Amino acid sequence: MGNTQPKEFYQSYTDEPHVSRRREMLAKYPQIKELYGYDPRTKYITAFWVITQFIVAYLIRNSSWGMMIFTAYVYGAVANHALFLAMHEISHNLAFPSPFYNRLLGCFANITTVVPHFSMFQRYHMDHHQFQGVSSMDTDVPSVYEGRMITNSILKFIWLCLQPFFYLIRPLFTKPKKPGKWEAINWSIVLIVDVIILYTLGLKSLIYFLLSGLLSSCHAVGGHFIAEHYVWIKGQETYSYYGPLNWITFNVGYHNEHHDFPRIPGSKLPQLRAIAPEYYDSLPCHSSWSKVMYEFVVDPTVSCWSRVVRPSSKEE
Repeated sequence: MGNTQPKEFYQSYTDEPHVSRRREMLAKYPQIKELYGYDPRTKYITAFWVITQFIVAYLIRNSSWGMMIFTAYVYGAVANHALFLAMHEISHNLAFPSPFYNRLLGCFANITTVVPHFSMFQRYHMDHHQFQGVSSMDTDVPSVYEGRMITNSILKFIWLCLQPFFYLIRPLFTKPKKPGKWEAINWSIVLIVDVIILYTLGLKSLIYFLLSGLLSSCHAVGGHFIAEHYVWIKGQETYSYYGPLNWITFNVGYHNEHHDFPRIPGSKLPQLRAIAPEYYDSLPCHSSWSKVMYEFVVDPTVSCWSRVVRPSSKEE
């Protein structure tokens, strides 16, 4: 990738690789379509993380601030990421056959994170899949301002720790969308629950939920944010990870597989790889999300610019 930090995004003038690979794989292995659908276990797993977060918030309501912060990092951050990735799964309608019930479950998964964001995330995440790397459409790509401002290891570490903030705020500036009915429902549910938490469990429990989200970025589970699409090997724009953290993240580490077939639930992505190993075994992948975060901070050749971008059809 060179010896110095890149100064601009990696430009591509070809289509993103997943559509063509999907077409080729389906022609060769039509049985892949049997993996399409939803996983009924998702709702139970989501409920487990929500309920245990409330139990922990209740148990630490009168603890010291130090114990609360420690608990938020050791358990809360893990639960928060599990729920974020549950919302990712739900955003693809992979928990119920009905989009309506998926949206309700997404709002439920959102109630322990203080800040309502599921419905907005779902809308923007669909753009990420449809327009991967198109900087005017894909808000997963950092803004030009982030690239210009985050210029050294200290700033990269701070930026890494603030990933939830950038994920929430970036779309509002780079591609604002008019809020709809489900944003109103999502905001109402989460804010009402915030008030209930404050008046029944207290301020410390509410802060526990908030810190669980804030501390989740500088955490091993948070490495997927950087691992998925930041360029480590020129020409490769999506990377998978096959390690144990997939057990609590709905197999989001199977990221090439997920982008190739977003209609397959995470629980079945290992089956996809087993059906067509020749399409994945040779692709570069990550062995550790923690290592990815460390290398992102210390490696001068990797930065916010380390993303592949492509022009939209109107710009070509």
